[in-house]
Amino acid sequence: MSFWRSLVGKLWVTIICLVAVVLITVGLFLLPYIDSNFANSGAIKRLFTYACMIGFSLTTFFALFLFTKITQPMQQVIEAANNIRRGQYGTRLKLRTSDEIGQLATSFNHMAAELEENIRSLNHEKGHLSSVLRSMTDPVITFDNEGQVILTNPHGQKLLEIWSDLSLEHQPEGDAGPGEEHAHFSAVPLPLRPLFMDTLRQGGDQRANVHVRQGVWSVHMAPLYSDERIRGAVAVLRDVTEEVRLEKMRRDFVANVSHEIRTPLSMMQGYSEALLDGMASSPEERNELVQVIHDESLRMGRLVKDLLDLARMEAGHTDMMMGQVDMGELLERIYRKFTVRAKERDIILELHKSEGQLLLKFADVDKLEQVLTNLLDNAFRHTPADKQISITGSSIVLEGRRYLELAIRDQGAGIHPDDLPFIFERFYKADKARVRGESGGTGLGLAIVKNIVESHHGQIFAASRLGEGTTFTLRLPVEKQ
Repeated sequence: MSFWRSLVGKLWVTIICLVAVVLITVGLFLLPYIDSNFANSGAIKRLFTYACMIGFSLTTFFALFLFTKITQPMQQVIEAANNIRRGQYGTRLKLRTSDEIGQLATSFNHMAAELEENIRSLNHEKGHLSSVLRSMTDPVITFDNEGQVILTNPHGQKLLEIWSDLSLEHQPEGDAGPGEEHAHFSAVPLPLRPLFMDTLRQGGDQRANVHVRQGVWSVHMAPLYSDERIRGAVAVLRDVTEEVRLEKMRRDFVANVSHEIRTPLSMMQGYSEALLDGMASSPEERNELVQVIHDESLRMGRLVKDLLDLARMEAGHTDMMMGQVDMGELLERIYRKFTVRAKERDIILELHKSEGQLLLKFADVDKLEQVLTNLLDNAFRHTPADKQISITGSSIVLEGRRYLELAIRDQGAGIHPDDLPFIFERFYKADKARVRGESGGTGLGLAIVKNIVESHHGQIFAASRLGEGTTFTLRLPVEKQ
């Protein structure tokens, strides 16, 4: 840029012009008066007075000119900068000059445009991050190095509210740090404090399963760095309660199956070895050993069959012949089938059903017969002589839908309240409360019953009192679901 177009050049030109105008004015208009009236002192005083007035006027004029050209643009720059500071990123300068102020205005406009674009990008990224956090089903919580929450998603906020009332008495074992350190991080939920302090101390990712009340949470906590310094930590939590429960069920299932199969296998092996060793001295003893082996093989066969049936039901591969079922007729057939057994055991068996037809529009009669047979078999197994077992069938209406309600009630030993929620699990046997009158149960009957009932879109409940008996209630929808 040319020197004369710069702000300094303009000031220099302005001063030169000012001096030149003063000199020209004095030379053209005042010097003749000096020549003609040089001896007159008053005229000389007037000359200097006029010159000073003219010079002051010209200086004032050019000062106002400079104020307009320099000061006012600077005021506009200052005002625009203040607008940017207040968040008005769309502010722009309209100065169009070729001097330094014009360059400053152009640079300012470019800077404001870049800043506005960066702020827009940051807001876009912030909105994107906020959307991602909101859409995550796992709680995400971010802490600073003082333990204060600086960012969280809705699930994380809800979890913080739930965990806010955890008392110190539930502090997990092995918790690191003294009490003062825990108080310092009081904003961090109690279950997360050990991981948070380990993250700040060690600087690496930390993973652990945290047990809170009846739930289990998998926690992954990672440090947040700023200029190679840890400025906080972010925790991602996932509810693994169901996974832990299923894993425990799997281990229990394997252990129970092994236990159930090991018993008949051991008996079969022992008795077969006795036969091979010639321990049976008479045909009667030999037949007795063979009969035990045969009974145990049948027991294993029932166990394997029940396991396969249960596996097919849970996988949804059960073949069911659906059609209209007359439950009144089915109840009478079941009643006749167990009447002989009731007489042999001196148990009173009763059937009560409401008047009218008990029809199911869409059900499998064979599966329902299996359900009733299993329930009655359990009732007979745990009901002593001279007690009563009743079968009840009726039609009810719940929430505008018709259901058939079937109840199998016995007067056996009953089920302990602690065992009642688990009786439909595989291999669960409440032997503590129920005195078994017979052996041979596989522990899968009630699990199969529950799967069959649920495949009919029905429900099954159990109610029991120790020493008074147990009632199993089935509700099956009448209409096709």
